[in-house]
Amino acid sequence: MMKYKSYSASIEFDEEAEIFHGEVEGIRAVVTFQAKSAPELKHAFHDSIDDYLTWCTEDGREPDKPFSGKFPVRASSELHRDAFMTAKASGKTFNHWVIDQIRRGVEDETDNLIQVK
Repeated sequence: MMKYKSYSASIEFDEEAEIFHGEVEGIRAVVTFQAKSAPELKHAFHDSIDDYLTWCTEDGREPDKPFSGKFPVRASSELHRDAFMTAKASGKTFNHWVIDQIRRGVEDETDNLIQVK
């Protein structure tokens, strides 16, 4: 995963062509880039983001923003209460406790995905 100006990109390597392909994630526009080496890939990624932002400005469009970090979650009142009480018992705010739980879940799933590959 690469990051630049709050945008993230996933990277794949094509063994046959011996080239890296990248695609910006989390936006509606399709922004891709490619290169033969890691330094070239980083440069191509930065150029692609800068080109996308320039295109948006020239076209009078607001660029898509990557995820804001805010999202509504719906849960049963019982789960909400239990989670709140667990956070309180751990000495954390509810928000910090939820973030920690999400982070752990993401790390566990990422570890599982890496082991599967």
